Formats: sequence, structure tokens, C-alpha cells
Amino acid sequence: MARVLYQRAMQDVSERKDFTDSQSVSACNMNLEETLLGATCALGQLEAHLGNFDDAEEILTAALKKAEECFGNYHPKLGIILTCIALMYRHKAAMEQSSSLLIQEGLYRRAIEVLKAPPLEVEGVGATQSRRDILALARGRYAETLIVQQNRKTEGEKMKQWAETAWTNRRLSLAEALESFESSTKVPVIDTRISRVL
Repeated sequence: MARVLYQRAMQDVSERKDFTDSQSVSACNMNLEETLLGATCALGQLEAHLGNFDDAEEILTAALKKAEECFGNYHPKLGIILTCIALMYRHKAAMEQSSSLLIQEGLYRRAIEVLKAPPLEVEGVGATQSRRDILALARGRYAETLIVQQNRKTEGEKMKQWAETAWTNRRLSLAEALESFESSTKVPVIDTRISRVL
């Protein structure tokens, strides 16, 4: 059902339908581009969680291109989508028992840069307060890619500690959020509109 709703939202926005009724996407306090971006990113995450990785990659790549067109190369929404793509590759690697560490590492590094993460030595998140959980999730996953590399284990452990301290989501712990991408019972979704992990 979620797939149908996301696809309908994307189609309605693409066709520039009338959004004057009270149940339209304009009620979400979003412009058309943000609505399309949010629905596209959510659909990509859904496909990744369902194991449809080719579809997920195509959809999330389209969301990334849309974000670059609308917001430029250094907008936080770009960092959010990069995090979603990196998480998709992580999930794919776990499901297929393969490795894509270099791809994941590059995506996490870029996402963290675009999200304007403070250095690991700085306590708290500061200006990125509204994206705190996404940044903690990205750094937590990035830490996992570093910890398995013997020569970068210390850096990974420091990054993981930072992520655990920064995580503020009351619904689930960072460990649960990181684990849940491999389980089918709890599946967090990154909402591009409010920049939070749900």
C-alpha cells in the first residue's frame, strides 16, 4: 500500500495536478519539488527494505539527482539521501553476503560532509540539531565499515562512540536502528521532509 501511495504522490506532482483541496500535498507544508523528493526517497527506502535493490538504487539515484537540481551539491537534503543510498548498499551487502565497503565508505563520508558534521572531538551536534539522528546513523554505520578494517579500527570506535552520544531518538536506540536495517520486524525510515529517523 505504501508503494502505491508514494507512486501516486510522485505521479500527481509530476503531472502538476491541482493541490487546492485540504487533503493535498500542499497541506504538508512542502513545495512540489520537496514533495516529489520525499516520496521518491521514501519509495527507494521501501524497495530497499523489501530487497528490491535494483529498483531501490534506481529510485534513490533519481532522488539524489533531483536534490542536486533543486538544492545544489551541499544542501543537507543531499546528505540525507546519500545516507539512504549508503544504507541501501549496506542492506544489500548483508542480504547478498557480499561486500561494498568502499562504496559505503565513500557515501557515508560524503553524507557526513554535506550534513556539516562537527569534528569527532566536538561533543554534541551543534548547528545540525535538526538532523542529529541522521548524522548519528550515518556516523554509526560509517564506524562499522571502519571497525572491520584493522588499520582503522580505532578511528571507527571513536566515531561509533560519537554517534552513540549524539543519538537522541526516544523510540529506539542507535544499536536498534543499526540492527533493524537487517531485521524485518523494525524498519526505520528516514523522512527527508523533517530530517528525522522514524
